[in-house]
Parts: sequence; C-alpha cells; structure tokens
Amino acid sequence: MSDTDAVDERHPAIVPRRVRFDWAETPLHWIPGEPVATHFINTLHLLLPAGERWFVHVYKQALPLIDEDDTRLRQEVKGFMGQEAVHAYSHQGVLDQQMRDRGLDPRPLTRKIEWLFTTILGDRPPLRLVSRKRWLYVRIGIIAGIEHYTAVLGQWILDNRELDDAGADPTMMDLLRWHGAEEVEHRSVAFDVYEHVSGKYWPRFAAFFIGVTALPLAIYAGAAFLCAKDPTLHGVRPRLRDYRRAVRRNLLPSNGFMVSAARAYLKRDYHPSAECSTRKALDYLATSPAARAATANRT
Repeated sequence: MSDTDAVDERHPAIVPRRVRFDWAETPLHWIPGEPVATHFINTLHLLLPAGERWFVHVYKQALPLIDEDDTRLRQEVKGFMGQEAVHAYSHQGVLDQQMRDRGLDPRPLTRKIEWLFTTILGDRPPLRLVSRKRWLYVRIGIIAGIEHYTAVLGQWILDNRELDDAGADPTMMDLLRWHGAEEVEHRSVAFDVYEHVSGKYWPRFAAFFIGVTALPLAIYAGAAFLCAKDPTLHGVRPRLRDYRRAVRRNLLPSNGFMVSAARAYLKRDYHPSAECSTRKALDYLATSPAARAATANRT
C-alpha cells in the first residue's frame, strides 16, 4: 500500500451518505433457490430500524458526557449518529417496500422489536437500584458490543463472493455492503465512547453478554417468523440443517466465526481499530452504486 492509499484505521472521517434504494426489481427470495437463507439475513431488516434508532437515542444522551475539548470524539459521535439514522431509514425501506409489496407483512414482529428497544432498553432502568446514569453506561456498553459484531459482519459481507456466485440480488447486496462498509468505517466510535465514560473491563464484559446472548435466538425467531408469514412457503420452518447447508456454501457466517469475534472483543487490550479494514470499506464505498449516487447528489 502506498502512502497515498494509507488510511487512519482508528479515526477515519465519518460522514453520512444519504443513499436511496429502488426495490421494484428485487424478488422476495433475493438469494435464488434459498428462501430460508434469505430470511436468516432478512432478520437484520427486522432488527436494525428500531435498533439503529435506539443507538441514536442513546448517543444523544451520551454526547453531553464527552468532554467539550475532545472535539474529535464529539464529531465522530455526530457522524456515527448520522450514519445510523440513514441505516435505519434504508432498512425500513426493505420492510415497507420489498417485503410488504410482495405479500409479507413484518409489522406484527417489528412492533414487538420496537417495544423491546423503547421499553426494556429504554431510559428507565429495569431495576430500581440502578441509577439512570449507570443504566446509560450499561446501554453504551451494550452498543459497543453490538457494534463490534456489526463491524466484523460488515467485513464478512465485503469479503464474501459466494452470495454473488449464488445470484443474490445486486440491489440487496449493495445495501448490505454499503451498510457493512460504514460499520467498518465507524467501528471505533462506540467503543471509544464507552472507554471515555467508563472504561471498566468487567462491566464491558457483562454488557457484551446482555447484548449478544440473545442474538442467536433473535435471528432464529426472526427467520421463523418470516418463513411462517412468507406467502410462498406455506408455513415452512427454518431447520438446523438449512442453516448448516447455507454456512457450508458461505451464504451465512458460521458459529465459529461468531465465537471467534466474541473472543477478540473480550480481550482486555481489545480495540476495534485492530479489526477489519477501513481501506476495503472505502474501496467499496467508492464503487457502490448507492453511495456514488448519494455523493453526486450532495455535490
């Protein structure tokens, strides 16, 4: 890599890209012949709009905790919130257009997911003994752990070629890769905020498990819901062998991949800048149809 190609892995510039996607030509099963694998990935569309809006809500509360003279971190948080807001809007478009227009209504489950983030993970602590400030720290720690996973999954989708070989819809792949690239780009922000306001290892350890212990259950529940509501599948349920077959084809990340990512995060000397590649993220964003159109519209 030449000097002109070098990037700051810890502090890249974080700028929201106001992307738009047209779902008119994207089929319901956007991985041909793989409806169950499609719906495993589609679970992200169920979780992310409410989750990303929750991130922004929490970080609006976290921003005053960052020292006024730490202008770089404050600016990165504002860029992070801007990117996450666009992510929420973009995945909401999949729910409202790509799914509902093809007869799959996700709202019965997304309303429950919205309730989870606004009530269970809302501003009021679940236990009276926990102060609002301490509960804010916990939620900041939960987001730091989730953001680690969104970054490594973002790198996975950037590197993946098997989905393309399987004929995955190019618009959906651009959404996933644009989003993944921005997750790689801003991967240090949530962790740096946690370190700034707390920095304690064991609360970070505990918050990580609060955030990710339920992840496999949420993904399976989401896939099961989508399969049950899919008007073309007639109540098919996702089976373990469906997941394993998709993993063998590298259409989904493996359990081993997810465990390895957890082990990396739980190291005491962990920092997100040592994971993933900002260069690869920026290389994709330079070619992404949606990101290029957003840049052209901005200029």
